[in-house]
Amino acid sequence: MSQQTPLRLGIAGLGTVGTGVVKIVRQQAALLAARAGREVVITAVSARDQSRDRGVSLGGYAWETDPVALAQRDDVDLFVELIGGDEGPAKDAVEAALAAGKDVVTANKALLAHHGQALAETAENAGKVIRYEAAVAGGIPVIKSLLEGLAGNEITRVMGVMNGTCNYILTNMEKSGRGYNALFDECAELGYLEADPNLDVGGIDAGHKLSLLASVAFGTQVDFDAVELEGIQRIELQDIKHAADMGFKIKLLGVTQMTGRGLEQRMTPCLVPVTSPLGQLDGGTNMVVIEGNQVEQVVLRGPGAGMGPTASAVMGDVMDIARGIRIPTFGVPADQLSKATPALASTPAPFYLRVGLKDKPGAMAKIATILGEAGISIDRMRQYGHEDETAPVLIVTHKCMRQALNEAIDAINKTEVVATPPVALRIEHL
Repeated sequence: MSQQTPLRLGIAGLGTVGTGVVKIVRQQAALLAARAGREVVITAVSARDQSRDRGVSLGGYAWETDPVALAQRDDVDLFVELIGGDEGPAKDAVEAALAAGKDVVTANKALLAHHGQALAETAENAGKVIRYEAAVAGGIPVIKSLLEGLAGNEITRVMGVMNGTCNYILTNMEKSGRGYNALFDECAELGYLEADPNLDVGGIDAGHKLSLLASVAFGTQVDFDAVELEGIQRIELQDIKHAADMGFKIKLLGVTQMTGRGLEQRMTPCLVPVTSPLGQLDGGTNMVVIEGNQVEQVVLRGPGAGMGPTASAVMGDVMDIARGIRIPTFGVPADQLSKATPALASTPAPFYLRVGLKDKPGAMAKIATILGEAGISIDRMRQYGHEDETAPVLIVTHKCMRQALNEAIDAINKTEVVATPPVALRIEHL
């Protein structure tokens, strides 16, 4: 194919993102051609409902009801998968596209988190590429930054807020004084939640993204099953207020780093300093912080979802392929990706611990004793007013291992002084 030959797209999935991609290609055709050195055109599309008004003309495009058939068309050079889901039509169509000798651009984080290694091997054995900027942090070019701009760095840590729904809930709990349940319902009404809300509030969606970042950053095989996941469902308004009293905010924070014990990947609620970039992140915005041995720290901030931002990320990948830029899926050839040893929270850190104690003499002393026996020292302890014969106690520990804290929590739960199960949140200093 000569450089002047148009790059012909087949787009599977015409929801919010797919429609956004169509709009960019139709409205900015001259700009895309000038930047790519060739035309970028759409030849065929696929979606379940052909009659729905999507606010953009689909005239002139061939229509396939089966995305696999779209992936196999002779007049499609690049297959754009925007269906979603880690199994079913999306997976079948991507595999069909690779088998038919097509490059692939996808926004499907779940597909790559579960099948990334196999798909990367298939693509690279066929001399094809898979690009997926839109799968992680919406419009933020974080994959491109790791693969290209920061390729001269040994990455030491990647962290970030990568689910706008969770950040919206936590931010507005503090601003409005409303509880988790009320804001969850508001997100449902606004259409911010996935069809399965646990993908958002349970940290699964963000965990998929973190597993992809870990692979690119550390040259390892994608291992979503090794991601330590904890959602935001147990965060109460009092936790938000207590954190603010200490100069922190609570975020669903993804962190991955290579340690002496193995690869750490965790997507859990954490306390971050209110003065830090992550602490100042409000609403549905995403942020990714990359630390490397040459650049020290790079902060990327932007919209994590929505038609424009996500379609922009898709088109960034399309343009790279149009220009002839070809990079292995995860930065190094798939057969050279190492299989990392999982390390669950292997680095020590201070923790926030909230325990509801029964109004009994010696209750606080018993908790302090259990923590001491586990080798955990207390930095700060504060007891709040009684509520229904329950005394909320807030403890901030010195640095300790999460495993030791978990063992202490198990022992605390077995005492007769606990009224509500403890909530433990890591304090992450940036």
